Amino acid sequence: MEVPFTWKVTGWFVIGWSPEFPAGETKPLHYFGEDLVAYRDDSGELHVMTGHCKHLGAHLGHGGKVVGDCVECPFHGWRWGPDGSNRYIPYEPDRPNKVLKLQVYPVREQYGIVFMWYQPEGKPPQWDLPDIFAKFPEITAGPEEYYRIYPEFSRRAEREPVHPQIVAENGPDSSHFRYVHGASVTPVCLEWEAVDNEWRFLTGWPDADSDDPDKMSLRIHSHFSGLGYAMSAFEGAQNHRLIFACTPVDDGHSDLFYSIWWPKRGDDESDIPPEDVQRKVENRFLVTVFEDLGIWRYQKYVERPPLARIDAKPYMAMRRWATQFYDVPPVDTHASV
Repeated sequence: MEVPFTWKVTGWFVIGWSPEFPAGETKPLHYFGEDLVAYRDDSGELHVMTGHCKHLGAHLGHGGKVVGDCVECPFHGWRWGPDGSNRYIPYEPDRPNKVLKLQVYPVREQYGIVFMWYQPEGKPPQWDLPDIFAKFPEITAGPEEYYRIYPEFSRRAEREPVHPQIVAENGPDSSHFRYVHGASVTPVCLEWEAVDNEWRFLTGWPDADSDDPDKMSLRIHSHFSGLGYAMSAFEGAQNHRLIFACTPVDDGHSDLFYSIWWPKRGDDESDIPPEDVQRKVENRFLVTVFEDLGIWRYQKYVERPPLARIDAKPYMAMRRWATQFYDVPPVDTHASV
């Protein structure tokens, strides 16, 4: 997908789920065109940094070892600390190279989801990671009242030709639900506002059994935190929460992450959802991301769309809001070499 803006988007981005990063192991990652290494140290803290050793370029995520709070290169045993500094050279144990340093990417874990901060010039986080269970006062259920999200209620789609802004533009687009998701009614955008790094909107699903057009059977409260992901809480006929994230891999592709918190049955104390609940959520809700992908994979970005009057104002407002997350210009794919 060609877009008139950069794929190196500033913000918090999902890079996986906590169980995918076991203690004492290294894991290679590739996001924003960069080779990265993730490792959970002996104290359980997760770190993400430049993937290649500064010595002779070996990839720390392929064969690297965790030693204390450091990652050890599989090539010559150089160790790098969580601040990116060289801590130890085995054949010069008293003389680490204090000049060399790996770039470190801030990481946060929240309710089993792993987030990484990215800014093209390496600047620190410009806003705190919001708490999905503190965002929506209308829904008071805490995390202990939901089944675990991983692995049963989480899905990933890898290297899809989808830019994060395309995913964000699904927010004000209510008309597609009937055609893409087979909705029996067309939802209504009841409220929307841009507040600093957040785009907030409230979607209502009209009650098909009522003659009152203002009566809603379901309200969906949604907040985008930058362009990286959206948090949503459902109020009414369904009462689950979800997060839908899009993280650029390189110029042209992203990984998409989707997780659902489904409410536990009345007296169920287990975090593991029963099989019938798993089937229900899988068949009715987890498929939606792949329905959208069926459109996005072949979509062409239209810079000046002939929008219908009902969608035009929020749609274009979102596009203006999104410009704040582009700190570098787009790559000119048509430039002469």
